[in-house]
Amino acid sequence: MHPVRWNASRNKSLLALEDSPLKMRLLSVSLVLLVTLVGISLHAQTLPNSPLSSGLLAARAYKAGLLHPVGVSQFTPGSETLTCSPAPCVLPNVQASEGGSPVNEDPIATNLKNAAQLLTGGNDYNCSNIQGFYASGDGGSTWTHTCFPGSGGDGDPIVGYNLKNVAYAGGIQNSSIVLSSSTNNGQTWGTPVVVVGALLGSTADKPWLQVDTNSTSTFVNDLYVSSTQFDASSDSEIVVSHSTDGGKTWTTKVVDTKQIYPNEVDQFSDLAVGADGTVYATWQRCPATGSGGDCGGTVAKMLMSKSTDGGNTWSTAVTVATPTLVPDSCGCAFYGSLPNTSERVSNIPSVAVFGSGATASVYVTYYNWTGTQMQVMMAASTNGGSSFGTPVRVTSSTKGDEFFQWINLARNGTIGVTWLDRRNDPNNLKYQPFVTISSNGGTSFSTSAPLSTTLSNPLDDGFGGGFMGDYRTHVFNGRTMFAAWMDMRSLVSQDEVGGVQF
Repeated sequence: MHPVRWNASRNKSLLALEDSPLKMRLLSVSLVLLVTLVGISLHAQTLPNSPLSSGLLAARAYKAGLLHPVGVSQFTPGSETLTCSPAPCVLPNVQASEGGSPVNEDPIATNLKNAAQLLTGGNDYNCSNIQGFYASGDGGSTWTHTCFPGSGGDGDPIVGYNLKNVAYAGGIQNSSIVLSSSTNNGQTWGTPVVVVGALLGSTADKPWLQVDTNSTSTFVNDLYVSSTQFDASSDSEIVVSHSTDGGKTWTTKVVDTKQIYPNEVDQFSDLAVGADGTVYATWQRCPATGSGGDCGGTVAKMLMSKSTDGGNTWSTAVTVATPTLVPDSCGCAFYGSLPNTSERVSNIPSVAVFGSGATASVYVTYYNWTGTQMQVMMAASTNGGSSFGTPVRVTSSTKGDEFFQWINLARNGTIGVTWLDRRNDPNNLKYQPFVTISSNGGTSFSTSAPLSTTLSNPLDDGFGGGFMGDYRTHVFNGRTMFAAWMDMRSLVSQDEVGGVQF
Protein backbone atom coordinates (compact mmCIF):
# COMPACT_ATOMS: atom_id res chain seq x y z
CA MET A 1 0.00 0.00 0.00
CA HIS A 2 1.36 3.42 -0.89
CA PRO A 3 1.83 5.83 2.03
CA VAL A 4 -0.24 8.97 2.39
CA ARG A 5 1.74 12.03 1.25
CA TRP A 6 0.99 15.74 1.22
CA ASN A 7 1.14 17.19 -2.28
CA ALA A 8 0.18 20.82 -2.79
CA SER A 9 0.14 20.37 -6.57
CA ARG A 10 -2.80 18.02 -6.14
CA ASN A 11 -4.52 19.83 -3.29
CA LYS A 12 -3.80 23.55 -2.96
CA SER A 13 -5.67 23.71 0.34
CA LEU A 14 -2.80 21.90 2.00
CA LEU A 15 -0.75 25.09 1.71
CA ALA A 16 -2.78 26.21 4.73
CA LEU A 17 0.20 25.03 6.77
CA GLU A 18 1.85 28.28 5.66
CA ASP A 19 -0.87 30.43 7.21
CA SER A 20 -2.41 30.53 10.66
CA PRO A 21 -2.27 28.12 13.62
CA LEU A 22 -6.09 27.78 13.35
CA LYS A 23 -5.77 26.53 9.77
CA MET A 24 -3.04 24.16 10.88
CA ARG A 25 -5.33 22.70 13.54
CA LEU A 26 -8.17 22.36 11.04
CA LEU A 27 -5.82 20.60 8.63
CA SER A 28 -4.68 18.30 11.41
CA VAL A 29 -8.27 17.36 12.27
CA SER A 30 -9.13 16.81 8.61
CA LEU A 31 -6.19 14.51 8.04
CA VAL A 32 -6.88 12.52 11.19
CA LEU A 33 -10.48 12.01 10.07
CA LEU A 34 -9.33 10.97 6.61
CA VAL A 35 -6.83 8.49 7.99
CA THR A 36 -9.44 7.03 10.36
CA LEU A 37 -11.99 6.64 7.58
CA VAL A 38 -9.73 4.87 5.10
CA GLY A 39 -7.78 2.87 7.68
CA ILE A 40 -4.35 4.11 6.64
CA SER A 41 -1.63 5.07 9.10
CA LEU A 42 0.80 7.92 8.45
CA HIS A 43 4.04 5.95 8.60
CA ALA A 44 5.78 7.84 5.81
CA GLN A 45 6.16 11.30 7.30
CA THR A 46 6.68 13.39 4.18
CA LEU A 47 6.22 17.15 4.30
CA PRO A 48 3.81 19.44 2.43
CA ASN A 49 4.97 20.16 -1.11
CA SER A 50 5.59 23.84 -0.43
CA PRO A 51 8.39 26.30 -1.32
CA LEU A 52 8.99 26.93 2.39
CA SER A 53 12.13 25.44 3.92
CA SER A 54 12.06 21.90 5.28
CA GLY A 55 12.87 23.05 8.82
CA LEU A 56 9.95 25.47 8.90
CA LEU A 57 7.49 22.99 7.37
CA ALA A 58 8.58 20.25 9.76
CA ALA A 59 8.28 22.49 12.83
CA ARG A 60 4.77 23.54 11.86
CA ALA A 61 3.72 19.99 11.06
CA TYR A 62 5.16 18.78 14.38
CA LYS A 63 3.22 21.41 16.33
CA ALA A 64 0.05 20.47 14.43
CA GLY A 65 0.46 16.84 15.43
CA LEU A 66 1.21 15.72 11.87
CA LEU A 67 4.89 14.86 12.30
CA HIS A 68 6.09 12.48 14.98
CA PRO A 69 9.70 11.65 15.90
CA VAL A 70 10.30 7.92 15.80
CA GLY A 71 12.95 6.16 17.86
CA VAL A 72 15.33 7.53 20.47
CA SER A 73 19.08 7.82 20.01
CA GLN A 74 21.67 7.43 22.70
CA PHE A 75 24.51 9.88 23.28
CA THR A 76 27.65 8.49 21.61
CA PRO A 77 30.64 10.68 22.47
CA GLY A 78 33.87 10.25 20.51
CA SER A 79 32.86 6.94 18.99
CA GLU A 80 35.24 7.14 16.03
CA THR A 81 38.96 7.91 15.97
CA LEU A 82 40.50 8.78 12.62
CA THR A 83 44.10 9.33 11.58
CA CYS A 84 46.42 11.31 9.31
CA SER A 85 47.15 8.41 6.96
CA PRO A 86 46.44 9.01 4.20
CA ALA A 87 46.53 12.81 4.41
CA PRO A 88 44.84 15.08 5.33
CA CYS A 89 44.68 14.56 9.08
CA VAL A 90 41.04 13.71 9.78
CA LEU A 91 39.74 14.70 13.23
CA PRO A 92 37.85 12.29 15.50
CA ASN A 93 34.07 12.44 15.20
CA VAL A 94 32.22 13.74 18.26
CA GLN A 95 28.47 13.97 18.73
CA ALA A 96 27.69 17.56 19.67
CA SER A 97 23.95 17.18 20.30
CA GLU A 98 22.48 15.51 23.36
CA GLY A 99 20.91 12.40 21.84
CA GLY A 100 17.28 11.45 22.36
CA SER A 101 14.95 12.99 19.77
CA PRO A 102 16.08 13.94 16.24
CA VAL A 103 18.43 16.86 15.57
CA ASN A 104 19.15 18.14 12.05
CA GLU A 105 20.33 21.17 10.04
CA ASP A 106 23.77 21.87 11.45
CA PRO A 107 25.52 25.23 11.15
CA ILE A 108 28.90 25.62 12.83
CA ALA A 109 31.02 28.63 13.83
CA THR A 110 34.41 29.13 15.46
CA ASN A 111 35.70 32.01 17.57
CA LEU A 112 38.67 33.54 15.72
CA LYS A 113 39.78 35.11 19.02
CA ASN A 114 39.71 31.79 20.87
CA ALA A 115 40.34 28.71 18.73
CA ALA A 116 39.06 26.41 21.47
CA GLN A 117 35.54 27.83 21.23
CA LEU A 118 33.02 26.35 18.78
CA LEU A 119 29.27 26.71 18.39
CA THR A 120 26.85 24.55 16.46
CA GLY A 121 23.11 23.88 16.65
CA GLY A 122 20.14 22.24 15.04
CA ASN A 123 16.43 21.77 14.69
CA ASP A 124 16.36 20.03 18.05
CA TYR A 125 13.20 18.07 18.84
CA ASN A 126 14.37 17.68 22.45
CA CYS A 127 13.61 21.40 22.89
CA SER A 128 10.11 22.80 23.27
CA ASN A 129 10.77 25.48 20.65
CA ILE A 130 12.71 23.08 18.36
CA GLN A 131 15.93 25.11 18.55
CA GLY A 132 19.00 23.76 20.31
CA PHE A 133 22.58 25.05 20.39
CA TYR A 134 25.77 23.28 21.48
CA ALA A 135 28.99 24.96 22.59
CA SER A 136 32.51 23.67 23.08
CA GLY A 137 35.34 25.33 24.96
CA ASP A 138 37.95 22.66 24.26
CA GLY A 139 38.16 22.53 20.48
CA GLY A 140 35.22 20.20 19.99
CA SER A 141 36.14 17.39 22.38
CA THR A 142 33.15 18.04 24.66
CA TRP A 143 29.91 19.98 24.25
CA THR A 144 27.27 21.63 26.43
CA HIS A 145 23.64 21.87 25.33
CA THR A 146 21.07 24.65 25.63
CA CYS A 147 17.55 25.08 24.34
CA PHE A 148 17.10 28.50 22.78
CA PRO A 149 14.99 31.01 24.75
CA GLY A 150 11.68 32.32 23.48
CA SER A 151 8.64 30.57 22.05
CA GLY A 152 7.18 29.80 18.66
CA GLY A 153 10.43 28.36 17.36
CA ASP A 154 10.30 27.11 13.78
CA GLY A 155 13.84 25.87 13.30
CA ASP A 156 16.47 26.95 10.73
CA PRO A 157 19.33 27.58 13.21
CA ILE A 158 22.10 30.13 12.60
CA VAL A 159 25.31 30.73 14.58
CA GLY A 160 28.34 33.04 14.62
CA TYR A 161 31.01 34.89 16.62
CA ASN A 162 32.33 38.44 16.37
CA LEU A 163 35.87 39.58 17.22
CA LYS A 164 34.83 40.61 20.74
CA ASN A 165 34.24 37.04 21.99
CA VAL A 166 30.48 37.40 21.61
CA ALA A 167 28.57 34.38 20.28
CA TYR A 168 25.33 34.66 18.32
CA ALA A 169 22.54 32.17 17.64
CA GLY A 170 19.07 32.44 16.17
CA GLY A 171 16.47 31.09 13.77
CA ILE A 172 12.79 31.42 12.94
CA GLN A 173 10.33 32.26 15.72
CA ASN A 174 6.69 33.23 15.17
CA SER A 175 7.20 33.82 11.41
CA SER A 176 10.10 36.22 12.14
CA ILE A 177 13.87 35.83 12.19
CA VAL A 178 15.37 36.33 15.65
CA LEU A 179 18.91 36.48 17.04
CA SER A 180 20.36 36.29 20.54
CA SER A 181 23.84 36.87 21.93
CA SER A 182 25.99 35.21 24.58
CA THR A 183 29.09 36.51 26.36
CA ASN A 184 29.91 33.13 27.96
CA ASN A 185 30.29 31.01 24.83
CA GLY A 186 26.72 29.83 24.58
CA GLN A 187 26.22 28.71 28.18
CA THR A 188 23.37 31.22 28.48
CA TRP A 189 21.53 33.31 25.90
CA GLY A 190 19.92 36.72 26.09
CA THR A 191 16.33 37.45 25.07
CA PRO A 192 16.05 37.00 21.28
CA VAL A 193 15.75 40.21 19.26
CA VAL A 194 13.60 40.32 16.12
CA VAL A 195 15.89 40.79 13.12
CA VAL A 196 13.11 40.98 10.56
CA GLY A 197 9.42 40.12 10.59
CA ALA A 198 7.13 38.88 7.85
CA LEU A 199 7.54 41.81 5.47
CA LEU A 200 5.21 40.32 2.85
CA GLY A 201 2.59 39.31 5.39
CA SER A 202 3.14 35.55 5.55
CA THR A 203 6.52 34.46 6.90
CA ALA A 204 10.26 35.10 6.99
CA ASP A 205 12.11 31.90 6.08
CA LYS A 206 15.56 30.28 5.73
CA PRO A 207 17.88 32.79 7.44
CA TRP A 208 21.66 32.86 7.31
CA LEU A 209 24.02 34.79 9.61
CA GLN A 210 27.39 36.23 8.63
CA VAL A 211 29.56 38.33 10.94
CA ASP A 212 32.20 40.66 9.48
CA THR A 213 35.33 39.31 11.18
CA ASN A 214 37.80 41.13 8.94
CA SER A 215 39.87 43.33 11.24
CA THR A 216 40.69 45.76 8.41
CA SER A 217 37.07 46.18 7.30
CA THR A 218 35.23 49.47 7.71
CA PHE A 219 32.32 47.43 9.02
CA VAL A 220 34.18 45.02 11.31
CA ASN A 221 31.87 43.19 13.76
CA ASP A 222 28.73 44.24 11.87
CA LEU A 223 26.11 41.49 11.59
CA TYR A 224 24.27 40.42 8.45
CA VAL A 225 21.26 38.09 8.27
CA SER A 226 19.75 37.08 4.95
CA SER A 227 16.27 35.56 4.68
CA THR A 228 13.51 34.72 2.23
CA GLN A 229 10.26 36.65 2.54
CA PHE A 230 7.06 34.89 1.39
CA ASP A 231 3.55 36.24 0.98
CA ALA A 232 0.36 34.18 1.20
CA SER A 233 0.54 33.41 -2.54
CA SER A 234 4.14 32.09 -2.25
CA ASP A 235 5.59 35.14 -4.00
CA SER A 236 9.13 35.57 -2.66
CA GLU A 237 12.05 37.93 -2.28
CA ILE A 238 15.50 37.84 -0.70
CA VAL A 239 16.32 40.46 1.94
CA VAL A 240 19.42 41.14 4.03
CA SER A 241 19.20 42.74 7.46
CA HIS A 242 22.23 44.38 9.05
CA SER A 243 23.15 45.57 12.52
CA THR A 244 25.96 47.94 13.54
CA ASP A 245 25.38 47.68 17.30
CA GLY A 246 25.89 44.02 18.05
CA GLY A 247 22.38 42.91 17.15
CA LYS A 248 20.36 45.35 19.24
CA THR A 249 18.77 47.10 16.23
CA TRP A 250 18.39 46.09 12.61
CA THR A 251 17.88 47.63 9.16
CA THR A 252 16.52 45.47 6.33
CA LYS A 253 17.02 45.96 2.60
CA VAL A 254 15.54 44.05 -0.33
CA VAL A 255 18.30 42.54 -2.44
CA ASP A 256 16.31 41.89 -5.62
CA THR A 257 12.76 42.25 -6.96
CA LYS A 258 9.89 40.11 -5.72
CA GLN A 259 9.41 36.91 -7.72
CA ILE A 260 5.89 35.87 -8.65
CA TYR A 261 4.87 32.28 -7.97
CA PRO A 262 4.81 29.89 -9.81
CA ASN A 263 6.90 31.56 -12.53
CA GLU A 264 9.90 31.93 -10.22
CA VAL A 265 10.71 31.18 -6.57
CA ASP A 266 13.63 32.68 -4.64
CA GLN A 267 15.00 30.67 -1.70
CA PHE A 268 18.15 29.35 0.07
CA SER A 269 20.37 32.41 0.56
CA ASP A 270 23.94 32.44 1.83
CA LEU A 271 26.35 35.25 2.76
CA ALA A 272 30.08 35.97 2.74
CA VAL A 273 32.13 39.08 3.59
CA GLY A 274 35.33 40.17 1.82
CA ALA A 275 38.41 41.60 3.51
CA ASP A 276 37.22 45.15 2.77
CA GLY A 277 33.75 44.54 4.22
CA THR A 278 31.96 43.95 0.90
CA VAL A 279 29.01 41.64 1.54
CA TYR A 280 28.11 38.98 -1.01
CA ALA A 281 24.64 37.37 -1.04
CA THR A 282 23.81 34.29 -3.09
CA TRP A 283 20.52 32.48 -3.58
CA GLN A 284 18.63 30.08 -5.81
CA ARG A 285 15.85 31.05 -8.23
CA CYS A 286 13.79 28.31 -9.87
CA PRO A 287 10.53 27.99 -11.82
CA ALA A 288 7.75 25.95 -10.20
CA THR A 289 7.00 24.35 -13.54
CA GLY A 290 8.28 20.83 -12.97
CA SER A 291 6.12 17.76 -13.51
CA GLY A 292 5.09 17.80 -9.85
CA GLY A 293 4.02 21.45 -9.99
CA ASP A 294 7.24 22.46 -8.25
CA CYS A 295 10.91 23.21 -8.97
CA GLY A 296 12.01 19.58 -9.02
CA GLY A 297 13.74 18.67 -12.29
CA THR A 298 13.86 22.26 -13.56
CA VAL A 299 16.84 24.43 -14.50
CA ALA A 300 17.57 26.89 -11.69
CA LYS A 301 19.64 30.05 -11.55
CA MET A 302 22.24 30.63 -8.87
CA LEU A 303 22.36 34.39 -8.36
CA MET A 304 24.70 36.79 -6.55
CA SER A 305 24.45 40.42 -5.44
CA LYS A 306 26.87 42.46 -3.35
CA SER A 307 26.89 45.49 -1.11
CA THR A 308 29.90 47.77 -0.61
CA ASP A 309 28.24 50.09 1.94
CA GLY A 310 27.44 47.81 4.85
CA GLY A 311 24.25 46.33 3.44
CA ASN A 312 22.41 49.55 2.63
CA THR A 313 22.39 49.13 -1.16
CA TRP A 314 22.78 46.05 -3.36
CA SER A 315 24.07 45.56 -6.90
CA THR A 316 22.12 44.11 -9.80
CA ALA A 317 22.09 40.34 -9.50
CA VAL A 318 24.61 38.32 -11.54
CA THR A 319 23.95 34.76 -12.69
CA VAL A 320 26.60 32.46 -11.24
CA ALA A 321 25.44 29.19 -12.83
CA THR A 322 22.35 27.41 -14.14
CA PRO A 323 22.21 23.89 -12.65
CA THR A 324 19.49 21.31 -13.12
CA LEU A 325 17.70 20.35 -9.91
CA VAL A 326 17.07 16.72 -9.07
CA PRO A 327 13.47 15.64 -9.89
CA ASP A 328 10.72 15.39 -7.28
CA SER A 329 10.22 11.63 -7.50
CA CYS A 330 8.00 11.40 -4.42
CA GLY A 331 5.56 14.22 -5.17
CA CYS A 332 6.51 15.65 -1.79
CA ALA A 333 9.73 17.58 -2.38
CA PHE A 334 9.30 21.06 -3.85
CA TYR A 335 12.97 21.50 -4.79
CA GLY A 336 13.56 17.85 -5.70
CA SER A 337 13.91 14.66 -3.67
CA LEU A 338 17.13 12.89 -2.75
CA PRO A 339 17.17 9.84 -5.06
CA ASN A 340 15.90 6.61 -3.52
CA THR A 341 14.23 8.53 -0.68
CA SER A 342 11.37 10.90 0.11
CA GLU A 343 13.80 13.46 1.55
CA ARG A 344 13.47 17.05 0.37
CA VAL A 345 16.91 18.16 -0.83
CA SER A 346 17.97 21.79 -1.11
CA ASN A 347 20.59 23.29 -3.42
CA ILE A 348 22.07 26.16 -1.42
CA PRO A 349 24.62 28.16 -3.47
CA SER A 350 27.19 28.41 -0.70
CA VAL A 351 29.56 31.35 -1.17
CA ALA A 352 33.05 32.30 0.07
CA VAL A 353 35.30 35.22 -0.83
CA PHE A 354 39.03 36.02 -0.65
CA GLY A 355 40.42 39.50 -1.08
CA SER A 356 38.86 42.89 -1.72
CA GLY A 357 37.14 45.00 -4.32
CA ALA A 358 37.36 44.38 -8.05
CA THR A 359 40.09 41.76 -7.65
CA ALA A 360 38.35 39.66 -4.99
CA SER A 361 38.01 35.96 -5.71
CA VAL A 362 34.44 34.74 -5.16
CA TYR A 363 33.62 31.03 -5.02
CA VAL A 364 30.16 29.45 -5.14
CA THR A 365 29.32 25.75 -4.74
CA TYR A 366 26.12 23.97 -5.68
CA TYR A 367 25.06 20.60 -7.06
CA ASN A 368 24.07 19.79 -10.64
CA TRP A 369 21.85 16.84 -11.56
CA THR A 370 23.21 15.03 -14.62
CA GLY A 371 20.24 12.71 -14.97
CA THR A 372 22.06 9.94 -13.11
CA GLN A 373 24.12 11.69 -10.40
CA MET A 374 24.06 14.77 -8.19
CA GLN A 375 27.52 16.32 -8.63
CA VAL A 376 29.06 19.10 -6.52
CA MET A 377 30.28 21.98 -8.68
CA MET A 378 32.16 25.21 -8.02
CA ALA A 379 31.99 28.44 -10.02
CA ALA A 380 34.70 31.07 -9.50
CA SER A 381 35.04 34.80 -10.15
CA THR A 382 38.34 36.68 -10.14
CA ASN A 383 36.80 40.14 -10.59
CA GLY A 384 34.85 40.61 -7.41
CA GLY A 385 31.80 38.74 -8.63
CA SER A 386 31.19 40.78 -11.79
CA SER A 387 31.31 37.57 -13.84
CA PHE A 388 31.94 33.87 -13.26
CA GLY A 389 33.94 31.35 -15.24
CA THR A 390 32.96 27.87 -16.37
CA PRO A 391 32.01 25.76 -13.33
CA VAL A 392 34.20 22.78 -12.41
CA ARG A 393 33.60 19.61 -10.44
CA VAL A 394 35.32 19.40 -7.09
CA THR A 395 35.72 15.60 -7.31
CA SER A 396 35.83 13.07 -10.14
CA SER A 397 33.83 10.31 -8.46
CA THR A 398 31.23 8.69 -10.72
CA LYS A 399 29.60 6.68 -7.94
CA GLY A 400 26.79 7.94 -5.75
CA ASP A 401 25.04 11.26 -5.28
CA GLU A 402 26.77 14.32 -3.79
CA PHE A 403 24.55 16.76 -1.88
CA PHE A 404 24.31 19.34 0.95
CA GLN A 405 27.52 21.02 -0.26
CA TRP A 406 29.30 23.86 1.54
CA ILE A 407 32.33 26.08 0.92
CA ASN A 408 34.50 28.10 3.25
CA LEU A 409 38.02 29.52 3.19
CA ALA A 410 41.02 29.58 5.46
CA ARG A 411 42.53 33.01 6.09
CA ASN A 412 45.30 32.26 3.57
CA GLY A 413 42.75 31.62 0.82
CA THR A 414 42.78 27.82 0.98
CA ILE A 415 39.42 26.55 -0.25
CA GLY A 416 37.59 23.82 1.60
CA VAL A 417 34.51 22.16 0.09
CA THR A 418 32.47 19.59 2.02
CA TRP A 419 29.37 17.61 1.12
CA LEU A 420 27.50 14.37 1.84
CA ASP A 421 28.56 11.56 -0.49
CA ARG A 422 27.07 8.14 -1.33
CA ARG A 423 29.97 6.67 -3.34
CA ASN A 424 30.66 3.92 -0.82
CA ASP A 425 27.13 2.50 -0.82
CA PRO A 426 26.44 0.38 -3.92
CA ASN A 427 22.72 1.00 -3.35
CA ASN A 428 23.23 4.79 -3.47
CA LEU A 429 21.41 5.33 -0.18
CA LYS A 430 23.81 5.71 2.74
CA TYR A 431 26.22 8.65 2.87
CA GLN A 432 29.39 9.99 4.50
CA PRO A 433 30.69 13.54 4.83
CA PHE A 434 33.54 14.22 2.39
CA VAL A 435 36.06 17.04 1.99
CA THR A 436 38.38 18.36 -0.68
CA ILE A 437 40.93 21.18 -0.50
CA SER A 438 42.29 23.59 -3.12
CA SER A 439 45.34 25.79 -2.54
CA ASN A 440 45.40 27.31 -6.03
CA GLY A 441 42.08 29.12 -6.28
CA GLY A 442 40.12 26.12 -7.46
CA THR A 443 42.33 25.27 -10.44
CA SER A 444 42.70 21.81 -8.94
CA PHE A 445 41.45 19.99 -5.85
CA SER A 446 43.00 17.41 -3.58
CA THR A 447 41.79 13.83 -3.63
CA SER A 448 38.52 13.90 -1.73
CA ALA A 449 38.55 12.20 1.66
CA PRO A 450 35.80 11.02 4.02
CA LEU A 451 35.43 12.81 7.36
CA SER A 452 33.84 9.70 8.84
CA THR A 453 34.19 5.97 8.23
CA THR A 454 30.59 5.52 9.36
CA LEU A 455 27.85 5.55 6.71
CA SER A 456 24.52 7.17 7.62
CA ASN A 457 21.17 5.95 6.34
CA PRO A 458 18.75 8.86 5.68
CA LEU A 459 15.87 6.50 6.45
CA ASP A 460 17.09 6.73 10.06
CA ASP A 461 16.48 10.48 10.23
CA GLY A 462 14.02 10.04 13.11
CA PHE A 463 11.01 10.87 10.95
CA GLY A 464 10.64 7.69 8.92
CA GLY A 465 12.84 8.94 6.09
CA GLY A 466 10.88 12.11 5.40
CA PHE A 467 12.90 14.94 7.00
CA MET A 468 16.66 15.26 7.47
CA GLY A 469 16.93 19.05 7.10
CA ASP A 470 18.16 21.43 4.40
CA TYR A 471 21.83 22.12 5.22
CA ARG A 472 25.04 21.33 7.09
CA THR A 473 28.26 23.36 7.08
CA HIS A 474 31.94 23.77 7.92
CA VAL A 475 34.27 26.56 9.06
CA PHE A 476 38.03 27.22 9.34
CA ASN A 477 40.13 28.38 12.27
CA GLY A 478 43.80 28.57 11.30
CA ARG A 479 44.80 25.30 9.65
CA THR A 480 41.89 23.37 11.16
CA MET A 481 38.55 22.93 9.46
CA PHE A 482 35.56 21.92 11.59
CA ALA A 483 32.54 20.36 9.86
CA ALA A 484 29.07 19.48 11.15
CA TRP A 485 26.59 17.09 9.60
CA MET A 486 23.44 15.06 10.22
CA ASP A 487 24.73 11.69 11.43
CA MET A 488 22.50 8.60 11.72
CA ARG A 489 24.87 6.15 13.45
CA SER A 490 22.62 6.08 16.54
CA LEU A 491 19.63 5.32 14.25
CA VAL A 492 18.22 8.80 14.88
CA SER A 493 19.72 11.94 13.32
CA GLN A 494 22.15 13.85 15.54
CA ASP A 495 24.60 16.75 15.09
CA GLU A 496 28.06 15.25 14.52
CA VAL A 497 31.27 17.31 14.36
CA GLY A 498 34.56 16.34 12.76
CA GLY A 499 36.99 17.93 10.35
CA VAL A 500 40.57 18.02 9.09
CA GLN A 501 43.93 19.60 9.84
CA PHE A 502 46.12 20.46 6.87
